[in-house]
Amino acid sequence: MARAKTAQTVADDRIIDPIAMEVFSNRLLSITEDMGNILIRSSFSTNIKERRDCSVGLFDALGRCICQASHMPMHLGSLLGSTRAVLGRYSIDDMVEGDAFICNDVYLANGTHQPDVSVVTPIFWDGAVQFFTATVGHHSDVGGTVPGSIAGTSRTIFEEGIRIPVIRIARAGVIDVDLMNLLVNNTREPEDRDLDFRVQVATNERGGAMLHGLVRQMGLAAVKNAIEDILAYTRRRLLNRVAELNDGDHSFIRYMDDDGLGGDLVTIHATIRVRGEELTIDFTGSSPQARGAMSLPDSALCATSYYVVKTVLDPELLPNSGLFDAIKVTSPVGTITNPSFPGAVGARSITANKVAGAILGAFQGLVSRDRVMASSHDSVPAMVFSGPRRDGRGTYVYLETLGGGNGARFDRDGMDGIHVHISNTSNLPAEALEHEYDLLVDEYAFVEDSGGAGTHRGGCGLARQIRVLEDGIIFSVRSDSHIVTAPGVFGGCEGHTARLVQNHGRSDEQLLGSKVAHIEMKAGESMRIETGGGGGYGPPGERALDRLAIDVRGGKASRPSAERDYGAEMVRAALDGKGC
Repeated sequence: MARAKTAQTVADDRIIDPIAMEVFSNRLLSITEDMGNILIRSSFSTNIKERRDCSVGLFDALGRCICQASHMPMHLGSLLGSTRAVLGRYSIDDMVEGDAFICNDVYLANGTHQPDVSVVTPIFWDGAVQFFTATVGHHSDVGGTVPGSIAGTSRTIFEEGIRIPVIRIARAGVIDVDLMNLLVNNTREPEDRDLDFRVQVATNERGGAMLHGLVRQMGLAAVKNAIEDILAYTRRRLLNRVAELNDGDHSFIRYMDDDGLGGDLVTIHATIRVRGEELTIDFTGSSPQARGAMSLPDSALCATSYYVVKTVLDPELLPNSGLFDAIKVTSPVGTITNPSFPGAVGARSITANKVAGAILGAFQGLVSRDRVMASSHDSVPAMVFSGPRRDGRGTYVYLETLGGGNGARFDRDGMDGIHVHISNTSNLPAEALEHEYDLLVDEYAFVEDSGGAGTHRGGCGLARQIRVLEDGIIFSVRSDSHIVTAPGVFGGCEGHTARLVQNHGRSDEQLLGSKVAHIEMKAGESMRIETGGGGGYGPPGERALDRLAIDVRGGKASRPSAERDYGAEMVRAALDGKGC
């Protein structure tokens, strides 16, 4: 008789105690969450301490991911890639207790882009490496041609900051000061880089201490067995979810405005192929490698794909190598989803979000309507301001990534002003921004009429307008969806496009493109970015009147726009309270 697929027996030929595994899983999660909290609270740069643009993870001696904190899905690519790069560069036998390794490069160390710098630390027990702890932080500047190290117009990796292959930054517990000086002085904020790199090293050490506590309590053999149980269980559970799908191929295309240097729309073509328990995501048909910095390296492509599969098929699954090994991701070399050296990749997060949108769209043909979501703004626009520090100690680099409209679902409106898919950072509060830099937030609000109409409305985009208070401030931005909208589903309307405006509301107001670099601003000038809205779900005529009234009265939809999308009679009935 075939073995029943219960919680105790879903792993391949392993009998698992579900209670013990759940307790152990949460113990690992508690370690990563503590590491993440330490990294955030102890860092010095606003991008990590305020915006939480960082992640942590635990790995075994084989480089398999056993747990990642619930931070940035994209950072899985850097964490997993850098740990494998360390093992590819150094033998475990060459490592000693107290070592730490640093890297960031896409082509030399499996990174996802240069500002995401990883630190990987081997954790010893009884004189042998048993685990690795890893941290990654998005550092606001690592050198290159523009402050922030990212410009959509960059053509090669050499324009995007210092390239760090796998290097031993600490030896037997002692930081290599000469090497640290070399790294940090190739950035615009050497003091912040020095301090934050040291925090990453220390965070890994703290994670190691917590792993020691786990081993002391359970014993090494029991910990290793529990890890194997978790990986096997995760893999089998995902395979079960795949087996529930109908065999077939399903494709979806999302477009980008350009490849960083203007020109035609860029195609992201995702095909999900299901054969029994096998799930393949194939990006054949996507556009050639970008001329600018929009290409998505393999490590980031895989991390994005894993995130979407987990989200759609089983959101409660732990993000570990059991999940990753059950999914096959393919993309031809030399395309925008698998670039060749020395292609620039700095703005890869925008492409990753479009990739996520394409995979979600392809899943529409595989899952029931109640599990489908309309397209989101599928971007992570970022604005960068740089100028002299108030205390005269060099240059600051202020980076802000912004949310937009989420796609609507069968039972709810899309979320307003939210980071989507692979990005999960916080915003920098206006008070902290104005305290830290000579900048002023003129406006921070939802964009009226940006969410697509529907039975359930797409989420609204964000408007963030910042004014500079002194001459010579350098501004750059990378964005998308200024041309391409977020489509709705099942009769829902598309979301509104994004836009970038210099000196909004003044006589010299100017509409700019989605990717501009190194604009020198004068005191009193401003930059305003409005992000895109999400697509709607279902016919607009079936929207509840009370929800429509809230949209119009709350400023999320203007009356003329609502009358165009829902009809004047329906809007009048909603505002008159009929049917509420």
